[in-house]
Amino acid sequence: MAQRMSTRRRMDQIRDDHAISRTINGHLKRKERANRDERMAGLVKTGKFPYTPAVQSWVSVKLGKPFTQVTEDEAKTLTK
Repeated sequence: MAQRMSTRRRMDQIRDDHAISRTINGHLKRKERANRDERMAGLVKTGKFPYTPAVQSWVSVKLGKPFTQVTEDEAKTLTK
């Protein structure tokens, strides 16, 4: 039978595991964000205004305002 690990050691191990996981996932997310930015900028460049909901969401996040307040010229500036 395995020896029981103290609660403190178990919690320390969980905290350490989570920190490692956050680091690894953070690098993966950074790469995915870059890929998504490139893909969405291409869609804005080739698409017509108003865009699909996914592109609208991306544009509104990048510009920091609701898509209903975004003009076509403002959206096109994201592709430069």
